[in-house]
Amino acid sequence: MASQLFVDLYGCDEKIINSENEIKSIARKVVSEIGADIVEECVHSFEPVGITYFAVITTSHFSVHTWPEYGYAAVDVFSCGEAVADKIGELLRELFKASDIKVRRCERIVGRTPERSE
Repeated sequence: MASQLFVDLYGCDEKIINSENEIKSIARKVVSEIGADIVEECVHSFEPVGITYFAVITTSHFSVHTWPEYGYAAVDVFSCGEAVADKIGELLRELFKASDIKVRRCERIVGRTPERSE
């Protein structure tokens, strides 16, 4: 099985979500928490603000997209290792100093075709 979390973070600390170093530090903490390692990472800062961060991790990928002008960050955590726990959302809330979050989960079915629901 593979799990993917989609985490929307609102009311984030603008200094955190517009800092490449802060985003990299958060990524390393979260990736470690899910029991994976970073294989390769790429980060891009936009002008005048905003960051996109992507890491290939040993169990799949981790990404962050920020809009500091809105205090918003979107994080995807995809792992084919152990199930990614919803508690990762709370860890992200703490690390981004967000006032609110929305967490959605997608379970990927690996190795077989899912039954169709009509």
